[in-house]
Amino acid sequence: MTPDTTPTKIALVTGGNRGIGRATALALAAEGAGVLLTYRSNADEAHAVVAEIADAGGTAVALQLDVTATAGLGAFAEAARAALRETWDRDTFDILVNNGGTSLHAALAETTEQEFDDIFSVHVKGVYFLTQALLGVIADGGSIVNVGTGLTRFTFPGSSAYAAAKGAVDVLTRYMALELGDRQIAVNTLAPGAVATDFSGGMVRDSPEMQEQIGAQTALGRVGQPEDIGPAIAGLVLRSGHWITGQRIEASGGTRV
Repeated sequence: MTPDTTPTKIALVTGGNRGIGRATALALAAEGAGVLLTYRSNADEAHAVVAEIADAGGTAVALQLDVTATAGLGAFAEAARAALRETWDRDTFDILVNNGGTSLHAALAETTEQEFDDIFSVHVKGVYFLTQALLGVIADGGSIVNVGTGLTRFTFPGSSAYAAAKGAVDVLTRYMALELGDRQIAVNTLAPGAVATDFSGGMVRDSPEMQEQIGAQTALGRVGQPEDIGPAIAGLVLRSGHWITGQRIEASGGTRV
């Protein structure tokens, strides 16, 4: 008899093709979850993650998504539902990780209105309306994690617009937790500190000086890696129980404690 390998949980991870999203998709799959991961433009990266999960014995599907194209979010929800049926014989998924996004590193005096609008379109409007579009696809008793930033607690020059958008996400998390509580859906923010990825053009990853500077202000003595954040998200939604909701949980290694 062939053993039943149907996952007990299925997660949708936006921006799952690289960085923190990739690490989250891999961590969830390693815990036995099926993964729907999205990408905006780099299909090759996304399909490489799908292949890596499959090689490890898991199941994953990649779907294209631009969260700023809000008129298409309903169609994306239907595409997600079709992928769920085809891959897992399910009509719903259990875990939504709102991770995908872009960065902006610019001084307050130099940030343009278009840059400001773009960062809010991705990180606030996109998260809000994607979650709204998926409310009929996420299962009762599920979990939502909005990826935030340590920059809403501590400050770093050039991060005003990005941090303000993520601050809005912190507030949105609490309202989601309240309004979805009757469906037993837990909603939290997971806020990374500085992580060595290609975010902001690899600003942290490619600068030993910045890594040393941030490490000196961090209790654990270094900047984060994507592999620090993915398991933190997986642990929150799969192994922490279901009694944490409406919270901002920081995973920064103790930056400026």
